[in-house]
Amino acid sequence: EVQLVESGGGLVQPGGSLRLSCAVSGFTFSSSIMSWVRQAPGKGLEWVCSIYSHSSNTYYADTVKSRFTISTDSANNTLYLQMNSLKPEDTAIYYCAAGPYDKPYEYWSQGTQLTVAS
Repeated sequence: EVQLVESGGGLVQPGGSLRLSCAVSGFTFSSSIMSWVRQAPGKGLEWVCSIYSHSSNTYYADTVKSRFTISTDSANNTLYLQMNSLKPEDTAIYYCAAGPYDKPYEYWSQGTQLTVAS
């Protein structure tokens, strides 16, 4: 059984930083795409960023580029999202997603709340 378990959400002041973690079990990182997706209050899902396992290439939405960094620790089967210079508009439920290249969003985490407010 594949499980994606997130941790690290919370309340952060504008300009602050936070790192989300996503522990993956029952799924290997090789030949996969790992992503972060978020959903702000009252809005739909928004893709945030992805990392391709075979190349380690990373891709970011314009709204988070240069502020967020996606990374993986294959030894510990963990996906990370380092978020810096946080803004109130980053407030959302954050999900990690994973899957093979033909189904990159096959597996999802339970989601974790990030609130950016003073």
